Parts: sequence; structure tokens; C-alpha cells
Amino acid sequence: MSFSRTVLKLAALAALTGAGSAHAAVEIQWWHAMQGALNDKVNEIANKFNASQSEYKVVPVNKGNYDETMAAGIAAFRAGGSPAILQVFEVGTATMMSAKGAIKPVSAVMKDAGEKFDQKAYIPAVAGYYTSSKGEMLSFPFNSSTTVFYYNKDAFKKAGLDPEKPPKTWPEVMQYSAKLKASGTNCAYTTDWQGWVHLESFSAWHNTLYATKNNGFGGTDTRLLFNSPLHVKHITNLQDMVKKGYFSYGGRKAESQAKFYNGECAMFTGSSASLANIRKNAKFAFAVAQLPYYPEVPGAPQNTIIGGASLWVMGGKKPDEYKGVAKFFNFLSRPEIQSDWHQATGYLPVTMAAYEMTKKSGYYDKNPGADVSVQQMVVKTTDKSRGVRLGNMVQIRTVVDEELEAVWAGKKEPKAALDSAVARGNDLLERFQKTARE
Repeated sequence: MSFSRTVLKLAALAALTGAGSAHAAVEIQWWHAMQGALNDKVNEIANKFNASQSEYKVVPVNKGNYDETMAAGIAAFRAGGSPAILQVFEVGTATMMSAKGAIKPVSAVMKDAGEKFDQKAYIPAVAGYYTSSKGEMLSFPFNSSTTVFYYNKDAFKKAGLDPEKPPKTWPEVMQYSAKLKASGTNCAYTTDWQGWVHLESFSAWHNTLYATKNNGFGGTDTRLLFNSPLHVKHITNLQDMVKKGYFSYGGRKAESQAKFYNGECAMFTGSSASLANIRKNAKFAFAVAQLPYYPEVPGAPQNTIIGGASLWVMGGKKPDEYKGVAKFFNFLSRPEIQSDWHQATGYLPVTMAAYEMTKKSGYYDKNPGADVSVQQMVVKTTDKSRGVRLGNMVQIRTVVDEELEAVWAGKKEPKAALDSAVARGNDLLERFQKTARE
């Protein structure tokens, strides 16, 4: 055999061997809803994991927004072709839990794979939300956020307010609003995600129930309670702020943050994950502070609750796929990975080790307020503040949005609107309860 033919034969053999090695890696499909820069970060994390070992290959696939991703995952499961990992926003938790056979609990995945897994390593208020009443972690808390308070320090100075002293209580927010308005500020206050901030997180922050059965953690036969005197009082105060021109409503989701970073509104409540976007767009000095509260309420402030999403492991997969998922989740839990994710996105570092690493790096000293979200979450939760885990929660939020919009528009009084939201929401809960029993 000639030398050239030998070389060609060896090259072909090497190519076949290389191809066999590449195909030997077990593919782990990860469907997610991260878009733009967050999508890039997800790809970066997957590439780092894939480069760290050769047995498994995580393939991230964007499936649109949260609603679209969840719908795609459920439809794929019914058709027998779901991914190994599905990202689901927090309001879809009860739905995923009730989908019999559709998911495999994360704690079981880790145990079966023999991977080290300590649930106590995760921030309690984060891990607790995704944990069953039996103490079993159901999904992996990947991108968790919480509600925080942002304010324009330059606008505060102009109004004669101390830029280093944000309002701590809601009565102070109203007092500050009057001074900001008098100084020429077009809008004193705005908010994103009104139902999440002003009813769901508001309830936990004041250690007050949003719904019976410990906000749904105790069973599906739960009913809403956010028409209490405290809730009515708060929405009435916000209505008064609308009438006085202090509060400007910008939309149901994350539309209002633009009102803050473009300088229109001086104070803003929204997701901690808005920090990176505000930092990028704001042309003024701003700061992050804890959510305001009502000081006369016993136990307030308690803790805020999470937003964002978690990673669910779908049922019906092969053992080697589950082993790959377990190794990937351990990789995601590494302090350096979580710390980098936290700093790049504004989402919470879901482990205490990642928080401590970020703290020691000097990041919080260089970026004051970036740790507020963590400080609001590291306290021990109560049965009232663990979170809100209800069926048909997406639809309940829509009902809340409709009723609150009627209040801001002057078409309904707060109590009537909240009573209506509770009644309509309870109908949705009854439907979910019936479905869950079937």
C-alpha cells in the first residue's frame, strides 16, 4: 500500500473515530425562555458545562416567552417528545406539580444519579418555594428575582430630599411624592408587575396571607384573601396617589421601568432583575432600596417572594439523560457560576456560597444596592411569607390586572375591585381544583 493511500486510510479511520466520540455524548435538551442578552448568557453557561466534560452535551433551545415555553413543553410531553429540562416561570409551579407523570423531582434526580445535593445550601426563601410539603425539592431555582425599590438620587436632591435616605414606609413614599411633584418631577412613582408587587409580594412582606392553605402550599382547595382591610388600605393609598398625579401606571408587565430609567418617574418598584437594564439606560444617579412597608403591621417587614423561573426535569427520560441533568445542575450550583450569573443579570444568586463569593469580590461595594434583593430573602420564611403557589395563577394575575386598572381609571373603588378579583379568582381556583382531582 502506498504511503499516500495509508495516510488517507488512517485519516478516514480517525474521522470515523472522532465522529463516534462526538455522538457518544448524551444530549440534554434544555428549553428556555431567556431572550436577548440572557439568551447569550444561557448559551455561554451551556458551552462552559459542555467544555468541562465529554459525557454529556446540554443543548439550550429558546422557545419564546415564558407562556410559550411552558405551553411548548407541555404539548411536547403529551406528544412524547419533551426536552429533559424545561424552564417554567414561578406562577406555573402549581400546574407543573399537578401534571401527573410529567415531571421528576430534582431531589430524586440528584439522589438517583448519586450526585451530592444539599438543599440547605440554597437561599431558604428561594428553595422553599420549589419544595413540596414533604421537603422534596421539585425544580431547580435557576433564575430567581424579587421585588425591590429604585429611586432617582438626582430627583431627590432637586426636591430637597436626602439622596441617601430612601423612603422606608408607604406613608413616607406618599410624603416624598408630594415634594417630588412640587419640585417639578413629572411623575413621582411607577411600578412594574402590579399584582406581583402590590398584592403577592406585599402580602409576604407584611407576613399576611394572600390565600388560604398557606397561599396554596397546603393543598389545591385554597381561596383568595387579598381583599383584607390591609390590602384595601394599600390600594386606596395608591388610588389617592393616582388622583394627585403622583403615581403613573405604565402597564401590566415590565413596561414601566422605562418610565424610571428615562427620568420620567423618580421612584419605581419592580424586579431585581431590572437592575442591569436600568444601569445600562439611566443617565442619572440612582439607588436600590428595600420595599416600603406599613410600620403598624406586626411582623413587617418579613421577606419578599421570588419571581423568575426554575428548571423542571421532565418525566419519561432515560437513566443516562437524568445522570447528565444531575451533573449539569451541580455545575449550575457552583458558586463561581451562580456569582457570575447574579452579577451579569441581576437575578439572585440562589446559593449562600455564591452570595458570599460575590460579597468578598467587592462587587456590592462597587455596586451599592445590588445585594438588596438577597437581604430581603435571606431571612427565615413563615407559612404566610413562603410564596404564592396557586393553580391558574396566570389567569388570576390577568383578573387582578383588570380590576386594578379599573381602580386607576376611576371606574371602581378599591374594595369593590378587590372583592371582585377575589370572587373571579376563586372561580379559577375551583376549576383548577376540579382538574387536579381528575
